[in-house]
Amino acid sequence: MQKYLFIVLLLFCSMNGFSQNKDLILGKWLNATGEAHIQIYANGNKFFGKLAWLKEPLDAYGKPKLDKENPQNELNKRPILGLVFLKDFIYKEGIWEGGTIYDPKTGKTYSCKISAEGKNKINVRGFVGFSLLGRTETWTRVE
Repeated sequence: MQKYLFIVLLLFCSMNGFSQNKDLILGKWLNATGEAHIQIYANGNKFFGKLAWLKEPLDAYGKPKLDKENPQNELNKRPILGLVFLKDFIYKEGIWEGGTIYDPKTGKTYSCKISAEGKNKINVRGFVGFSLLGRTETWTRVE
């Protein structure tokens, strides 16, 4: 009986550890340039990220910066602050993958994967086609 209880306890602990790893990216992150805070959150079993703070949220005319480079004309007038630009990531074996990252500076969307470097740094890699053809930024947790 003790043997079965130990096995059940071990399984419960390992499932709890898996959940903690999966949720490691939840929270607020400072991007590599220091221009933005990104709030990463879960919706069901997928992960998303939105712009929660901008160092310079206003344009030269004192108005909120807009998504003016978006190729979809109906989206050109939406504010960048609050924009969901990380979409549809699924946690798989230590990596959040299968998602996309949108760059409001260029209006382009890229495939993306995210990996953790401890609990306070994540590596965000945007790419076209193959992961080898891309760029990685390291983001730091905002406490």
